Amino acid sequence: MFERNKLVPEIMVTHLESSLAFWVSCLGLTVAYQRPEDGFAYLDLNGAQVMLEQVDSQAGQWLTAPLTKPFGRGINLQIDVDAVAPILRKLDQAGFPLFRECKDTWYRADNVEVGQREFIVQDPDGYLIRLVERLGERPACSICV
Repeated sequence: MFERNKLVPEIMVTHLESSLAFWVSCLGLTVAYQRPEDGFAYLDLNGAQVMLEQVDSQAGQWLTAPLTKPFGRGINLQIDVDAVAPILRKLDQAGFPLFRECKDTWYRADNVEVGQREFIVQDPDGYLIRLVERLGERPACSICV
């Protein structure tokens, strides 16, 4: 049986097929299940899960305001992956520009720094997706703690 996470964002999309092409073909998520008649798909990548729902003005969806692009203002979705390089190649081949170039970044978490190779790309509706390859941990700078 498929295991659903306790927190799974459901994002509204304008065209489910275009979004599936991005999320599945470029980012590598798989379709756990879908309801094409409802414009819905539940995606998974090693436990990173997201639901896509196509906007339908007749469906009584939970919209708090009119949707205007870019969608998802104020949020980015981080997905841990084994390696970012293959995803970067697929995005380049598909013509998706990066919102933020790939770089190694270290973030302090109490007395350690957590490293990640990361980049940000926008999906077809403008949601920011941050793909992260973990680089490990190191002691935090003593003057920073």
